[in-house]
Amino acid sequence: MGPATGSDLPASTEGLRRRNTSLVLRSLRQQGPATRAELAKRTGLAKATVGVIVGGLADVAAVDESDSVPGGRGRPGRPVTLTGGGLLGLGLELNVDYVSAVLLDLGGRVRLSETRPASDAARVPALLDLARDVVRREPAGRIVGAMVAVPGLVRGDDRSVAWTPNLDATGLASDVEAALGGRCPVSVGNDANCAAYAESHHGAATGVAHALYLTGTVGIGAGIVSDGRLQRGSTGFAGEVGHMPIGDSTAVCGCGRRGCWEASVGLHAMLAAVGMPELDTPVRSAEAVAARAADDPGVRHALTRLGEDLGLGLAILANVLDPEVVVLGGYFVPLGEHVLAPARRSLDERLPSAAQRRPDLRLSTLGMEAAALGAAELALEGVFAGDVPVT
Repeated sequence: MGPATGSDLPASTEGLRRRNTSLVLRSLRQQGPATRAELAKRTGLAKATVGVIVGGLADVAAVDESDSVPGGRGRPGRPVTLTGGGLLGLGLELNVDYVSAVLLDLGGRVRLSETRPASDAARVPALLDLARDVVRREPAGRIVGAMVAVPGLVRGDDRSVAWTPNLDATGLASDVEAALGGRCPVSVGNDANCAAYAESHHGAATGVAHALYLTGTVGIGAGIVSDGRLQRGSTGFAGEVGHMPIGDSTAVCGCGRRGCWEASVGLHAMLAAVGMPELDTPVRSAEAVAARAADDPGVRHALTRLGEDLGLGLAILANVLDPEVVVLGGYFVPLGEHVLAPARRSLDERLPSAAQRRPDLRLSTLGMEAAALGAAELALEGVFAGDVPVT
């Protein structure tokens, strides 16, 4: 988790309690189980303060001390483990042709996850139904926050959707809050940012200091993680790389312009290039294309061209951002080396100096629920920052 922002809380007893609780929680999440004495050393808090915090966290089923280990003297030390089962974050994703949900506990364990196909006017109702179903199936625990990932621009208030070229997400935060019966606050985030955050905590970019995530859906967006933090830019709009004017100059994009990168490497562009229909989710569509490519040289040739166009855009991003790792998500994953190999060649050819880092291209390991998983992690950030009371 990122560094605490609890120091911004008012100088009050409640604010201090939240800040100290967040120190203990972050220590357990980042460094693993520890005895109360060890937690006091890690956090710099008094042993008595740690004892009060741990007791409160145990009352809400956030930590467990049931396992004892031999100590040097006296009573055996009892390690405090962050189970997190009593405190949950809900992550949702609304996309062009599917909706997803992930329920994550404070310890980082996925309690429930599901993706459903959806399209056109049925998208938002499908998302609201999914949110209700997930909450109904997991009655235990308190949902402390929810976030909805969308493929578009989200303003700095983390609620207002400024622009979604491929779907309508007006009033989404309020709609989800109503569907959940007002049980928790709801925010909205960019889908690529959410997926990048998930990859840095659970997936192919775990432990990587500087990573770039690229969505592989109808739209193409980028999430940028540096030293564990999302880079969102001055207005929160960083990462709209799909609309860089580097694609086929005649191809019409969902934004209404021609020549956008996603009009050349997005899902619909890929399916048009190979002459195959769209199935119910981007991954299933790509799985069908990959199966066809095994026996069809024409499909393989089209995927090579797509990989080259992908590498062209990645070369521009690598020159600007210098990432250590680039993670490709969504429909790119089933296509694997069909697009990775030509993308690597194109990327390598277009970096001007041999001294520049060649970023490692990796496939996502989190599937179509990456953005929802990252949204769930971000929904829990208020707890780890000391902004949300937990005891």
